[in-house]
Amino acid sequence: MPRDRSLDDFFQWLDKPAERPVHPAALPDDELLEQCRLEHKSSGGPGGQHRNKNHNAVYLTHTPTGLQAHASERRRTEDNKRTALRRLRLELATHHRVAVPAGEIRSQLWRERTRGGRIVLSPKHRDYPTMLAEGLDVLDASGYDPRTAATRLGVSPSQLIRMIADHPPALAMVNDQRKQRGEHELHA
Repeated sequence: MPRDRSLDDFFQWLDKPAERPVHPAALPDDELLEQCRLEHKSSGGPGGQHRNKNHNAVYLTHTPTGLQAHASERRRTEDNKRTALRRLRLELATHHRVAVPAGEIRSQLWRERTRGGRIVLSPKHRDYPTMLAEGLDVLDASGYDPRTAATRLGVSPSQLIRMIADHPPALAMVNDQRKQRGEHELHA
């Protein structure tokens, strides 16, 4: 006897991740840049006597949050823009929280990047800021308890802490939050 169609729909609904707002760190480059104020400035530093004659430093300000990032170490403005955008993604991932609903919350990217309870991702990879943002959002929603957050994310607590520790400002932020709650610091 075939199962009731409405029951199948219900089980599919249960397996679907809960709808949640997209974290700004996860936006495509063009969409994130639309939310930013971009400034070109001169900068000091190494690179030759003619380096500072061009306005090659790039300053990005994410208008909705006020978070900022800049880059000036390259001669080409386009290279500095790309570097500043990555730094802005890391700032957003570290300092901007997005609400996490109850239920299944792992994004498609999180599911693709985790295997057997392990996070398979280099901190240099383009997906790192997005994964960091998701991990920190769930950690925040879990009261900065890594065991609870890791359980919701389907990874071990040590994997979650190690991923966060790959960006020292994120680990410092987490430890500040834990200290305010009377909890001990986390170490990778």
